[in-house]
Amino acid sequence: MFKRVPGTKDILPKEVSSWQTIETTARKIFSLYNYQEIRTPIIEEVSLFNRTLGATAEIVQKQMFLIHNQEDTYALRPEGTASIVRSYLENNLDKEAGLAKLYYIGPMFRLERPQKGRLRQFHHIGVEVIGSQEAILDVEVISLAEQLLRSFGITGYKVKINSLGCQKDKQALSLGLKEKLQKKSSQLCPDCRERIKNNVLRVLDCKNEACQKIIRELCPSFDYLCPECLGHFNKVKNELNNLNIIFEVVPWLVRGLDYYNRTVFEITHPDLGSQDAIGAGGRYNTLVKELGGPDLGGIGFAFGVERLLLAKNSLTEKPQEKLVYLISLGETAKSAGLKILNRLRAAEIPCDTDYLNKSLKGAMRAANDARANRVLILGDDELKKNNICVKDMSKSTQREIPIENLIKELKC
Repeated sequence: MFKRVPGTKDILPKEVSSWQTIETTARKIFSLYNYQEIRTPIIEEVSLFNRTLGATAEIVQKQMFLIHNQEDTYALRPEGTASIVRSYLENNLDKEAGLAKLYYIGPMFRLERPQKGRLRQFHHIGVEVIGSQEAILDVEVISLAEQLLRSFGITGYKVKINSLGCQKDKQALSLGLKEKLQKKSSQLCPDCRERIKNNVLRVLDCKNEACQKIIRELCPSFDYLCPECLGHFNKVKNELNNLNIIFEVVPWLVRGLDYYNRTVFEITHPDLGSQDAIGAGGRYNTLVKELGGPDLGGIGFAFGVERLLLAKNSLTEKPQEKLVYLISLGETAKSAGLKILNRLRAAEIPCDTDYLNKSLKGAMRAANDARANRVLILGDDELKKNNICVKDMSKSTQREIPIENLIKELKC
């Protein structure tokens, strides 16, 4: 018997309604903020991610699913931003509007050790806004992320923010950290000793407890920020306060991808254990230009759908309270029942019936298992009178009505 690939998950019918609730809610909130959906391929040229994520990024070094053929190497997308910026430029979206506000929902792929909240195929709900470097846009994006969480019914999360500054600021931050961490290198894990040499900011992402302790002791001040970037960050904080959005400034917060600059943020939840981030994002003001486009600012974030579901333990499958289940007794009734089902579906009333020739008792059990709230019973006696029996499952009552009145009855 074949089994699913490790690190992937079958989303079964009883779970799908929870996913649909998340996706439907997200689309509703995105429309309130005037975001439009974009869908990009799950396969891209591997060079796109090598260039945008950074050669020393863990995703590039260890986690990409690669596809080789005789001429080219492709990758299953490990994240959404690079693909969307590529699509934005390739399809000349920069020439259609001054500001592109985009959202996406779909699977991502990373070749890593499966654990709680971390799969090899996982799903993101995210946004990307391209065309502005204004601080108030950072505030809108963080506000949107929090609005989504509230709409999902998730509580107990924390919003953490930081600023990496511009490219020159990041270089100053890196040099300062490198000088401090080299003095502590013997206390760091082997991976972090290599990170000091190759990309010291990756040390701040390390989950090793000993490394984390050292990082917090060497917590950087914001003296590496130039006046413009410091002003930008102060405006973001002030406007978040004006919106009563509670946040924590975390000076060691960075994102694991090289394209981030200025504002970065992460939203964590205590129910997720060590992998506690349910969403994260930030600015990428140089990415569009690096990929051959104009000098435009960008910002985005993504939520992991699997992690959203873990954080919201009460989000179980949505009961089909309005499902109508038809039980037809006898061949004549089955033929008449098909017409009734067609009429109900045309009237947008969800319905189903028994296709296994069960007894009345067995069909009633099937209706209960399907979580139907009303059951229709149609037999020869009812047909002779052109009636149908309607049973209310929640009230345990039933009555016989004319078939012609059925739709009106069910919509009451």
